[in-house]
Amino acid sequence: MRPSKLVACETFPCTDVVHAGYVVPDVNMKPESVSIVMISEAAPAGRADYYYAAGDPLFARTTVQAFNDAGAKVDSIRDILGLGVYLTTAVKCAKTGYGIKAGTVQECSLLLAKELSLFPNVQVIMLMGDVAIGALNHIARRAGEGRVIPAGSTYKLRRDEYSNAGKRVFPSYLQAGPSFFVEKSKRKMIAEDIAAALRLVR
Repeated sequence: MRPSKLVACETFPCTDVVHAGYVVPDVNMKPESVSIVMISEAAPAGRADYYYAAGDPLFARTTVQAFNDAGAKVDSIRDILGLGVYLTTAVKCAKTGYGIKAGTVQECSLLLAKELSLFPNVQVIMLMGDVAIGALNHIARRAGEGRVIPAGSTYKLRRDEYSNAGKRVFPSYLQAGPSFFVEKSKRKMIAEDIAAALRLVR
């Protein structure tokens, strides 16, 4: 199964993103093998830096490092997939600036909901940053369940446990892209959250 064949934006209504950067994971996998979904912010400015791109993409490099920080011995995105972890973004197009409009996150959460429905055995959802948190909250509201993650600072929120539709949900920080190397304290918390998620599914 390739998610890119089953999840697609047809109208591209959002005005604060680069539509040419649109990407849905085009990785061939068995959906029943996925136990963790890790959702980061948005597609990178260049497709060559996306998780599943050939060579040494930036998203793959920082994510592999994050998993190694967490004690998982991996060398590639393929190794991470082998742990049952599927990687995607909340917003499928590239950003034009630092932030993303709330309406764009809400619109793209429709695609994310369809994408999440492809994986019947997911036990954990990891929300890597505020955009991912907002996207899952939109999905939950449409299902009549209310917010999954309350408003507040992530470092405080991650002290508590959250769930959605029977899945454990971790609010964390963005692990994909250059910001991963900036703040050591966030990098440490990312590692702790990944390690905790992996322990839940082993």
